[in-house]
Amino acid sequence: MYLPPHFAVTDPEALHELVRAYPLGALITHGEGGLDANHLPFELDAGEGEHGVLRAHVARNNPLWQEVKDGDDVLVIFRAADGYISPSWYPGKHEHHQQVPTWNYSVVHVHGRIQIRDDARFVRRLLANLTRHREAGEPTPWKMADAPRDYLETMVQAVVGIEIEITRLVGKFKLGQNKEAADRLGAANTLQERGQTALAEAMLSPPPSLT
Repeated sequence: MYLPPHFAVTDPEALHELVRAYPLGALITHGEGGLDANHLPFELDAGEGEHGVLRAHVARNNPLWQEVKDGDDVLVIFRAADGYISPSWYPGKHEHHQQVPTWNYSVVHVHGRIQIRDDARFVRRLLANLTRHREAGEPTPWKMADAPRDYLETMVQAVVGIEIEITRLVGKFKLGQNKEAADRLGAANTLQERGQTALAEAMLSPPPSLT
């Protein structure tokens, strides 16, 4: 990934925050069938290992878990809100016209080593954690115990767990850090008016970069 210094983010907390807020990651693998991508909701355990661990599950019918080998290098891409930025939104454009269109976004590339966990106990614990986190905001949170036991066991047997030991985190938050404050504010205000509040808020308070 091309990474100009003013867009590079190395703060682990900022990178972990994006992964937690946007947990649907694109898992890139290279198995016997070549390159493949699977979109999976991940759970991040930032406290395990040097850089953390990602956990997810795939359908047993998905060939992914049979095509990769334990210890294979993989890449998971997490992406936050993104959007088109018109040069007309920059006050500076109306003064000197030296602006061009662009696209703002924030992504985290998680590099790691995969391990297949075809283990019902692991899968149950993973699904329980995933459910508890995602259901926390519901008026009546759904629990695994709400489902009939035999049905739940059938569902558990139908999936396979995966675990990724994180070896490296790379963050690129392209949020107008290379623009004048007035131009960044003008673009953020326009996004806000058009309902793209997540991207607007990110542009107003971008995380610290390498510089």
